[in-house]
Amino acid sequence: MINVLIPKEIIADEKRVAGVPDTVKRIVKAGAGVVVESGAGRGAFISDEKYREAGAVIDSDTEKIWADADVILKVRHPVADDGTGKHETEMMKEDSVLIATLLPYANPGVVRRLLGNKITSFSMDFIPRISRAQKMDSLSSQSNIAGYKAVLIAANELGRYFPMLMTAAGTIKPAKVVVIGAGVAGLQAVATARRLGAVVEVSDIRPAVKEQVRSLGAKYIEVESDENLEGAGGYAKEASADFLRKQKELLHKHVAAADVVICTALVTGKKAPVIIDAAMVRDMKPGSVVVDLAAEQGGNCELSEPGRDIIDGDVKIIGRLNVPGSMAEHASFVYSKNILNFFMELLTDGELDINLEDEVIRGALITHKGELMQKALEDVIESGGGDK
Repeated sequence: MINVLIPKEIIADEKRVAGVPDTVKRIVKAGAGVVVESGAGRGAFISDEKYREAGAVIDSDTEKIWADADVILKVRHPVADDGTGKHETEMMKEDSVLIATLLPYANPGVVRRLLGNKITSFSMDFIPRISRAQKMDSLSSQSNIAGYKAVLIAANELGRYFPMLMTAAGTIKPAKVVVIGAGVAGLQAVATARRLGAVVEVSDIRPAVKEQVRSLGAKYIEVESDENLEGAGGYAKEASADFLRKQKELLHKHVAAADVVICTALVTGKKAPVIIDAAMVRDMKPGSVVVDLAAEQGGNCELSEPGRDIIDGDVKIIGRLNVPGSMAEHASFVYSKNILNFFMELLTDGELDINLEDEVIRGALITHKGELMQKALEDVIESGGGDK
């Protein structure tokens, strides 16, 4: 019988968990045994008892449960465990399987450790964007949460109303929100800001998103260009310097008039593009707010500092990390469903079956039997650095 482990996440401030009682129940029904590390669900308000009721074994012996696991389901990449004095990859047995959001471009040192220990690893952020894999798309499920929460953070920090209000003292104009990037996070930010009554404008390098933006009641800020900037799976490609210059010139006046700017633009495997420069921020109205969801990858705002809220002039720039983790209950619920759906693709009659001909399995596979399975990562892994 396959032994599946759902460990406690030990990265600071990570409250999400890779399995909830419902998904544990389904894994047990599929014929696998499940061990949940004691306290793994506490940040998402799930007690050990709930996991027991779902059929899991609860254990607090970290080294033992990692060493015994055939499959480990995680939210974040493995890191050094101060409690055991070992890196989590060192506690895994050879040929075991890890499924997590590894972010290999940002964590090449982790990939090298997985290669050295001959761990088979799958990264949830590498799952192909095809129709069949939508139910496994954790990037979308977590981005959806981030876009929603970003607007709430902005509304909380802004010293003004979002909606238009007719009062006895006079009419209050609605807040103006500019959203950078119309991916999943951006579109959810648009929808949330509109629900709160704001006037919303959106900038994105892909003209194909124009109708989606308009359908949500927002205005699309269009940059005239002949470049095709839509990559595989609908993700944005890296734009040319000329396009970014034109975009900045057009955006400057829109940002200057905004009360709130929400930044969500990312390019897979690259540093986040700087779209809002210091000059734009310094032309914003006093009391305005920038929420940079791209801060973890360098930021769309030149002045963003990952993990910090700063004030430049009279503008607040918010660079909080792991925004989905601040809504751990629902973030865990949807992520655990994504990871369960992927895990089930690896099972045949209750046994592991890693079919390298399967598009989804092969697309998400990072390391296998001591070999790097993604050519796109070769230069990053060989360059060194990033050993966490």
